[in-house]
Amino acid sequence: MTQRTEHSTVMDRLAIEDLVTGYAATVDDGDWPGYLALFSRDGRADYRSAGGIEGTVEEVAVWLAQVLRLFAIRQHLIVNRRITFDSRDGSPGDTATVQADYLNPMQLAGPDPDTAGPAAPNYTCGGRYHFTARRTPDGWRLTGVVVDEKWREVLTPDNA
Repeated sequence: MTQRTEHSTVMDRLAIEDLVTGYAATVDDGDWPGYLALFSRDGRADYRSAGGIEGTVEEVAVWLAQVLRLFAIRQHLIVNRRITFDSRDGSPGDTATVQADYLNPMQLAGPDPDTAGPAAPNYTCGGRYHFTARRTPDGWRLTGVVVDEKWREVLTPDNA
């Protein structure tokens, strides 16, 4: 690899890291236009392992907006990111996969979330994301995300 190729690969990795971080931030903040902007036009998402749906990114964004209203606080922690680029003549190509573990503590919304003060999370789940990404004229974009939820814990007043 030449120094120019190595520099380009580092820049591509940073751009993909930004996509994954942007994914977490937009979901946690309920920024659905921002969420959609992270994906290619043909982007798809699959949340079935977490009890959700699979479909176009537009369909999934609508579903997420409805479901996540149940949670007053959301925080994705995405770690152990493994980025793999396709290879083109020995150099990184224009598509990549990312495998990343997640921990997602959330707080279920109460009857009046506007007056509720901060509280500890009472719903936590964890698992692994499988992202796919493609270089586009507008930069790297996600083409897909598959959630592989491995566990969840819901604390009630009885077991908190």
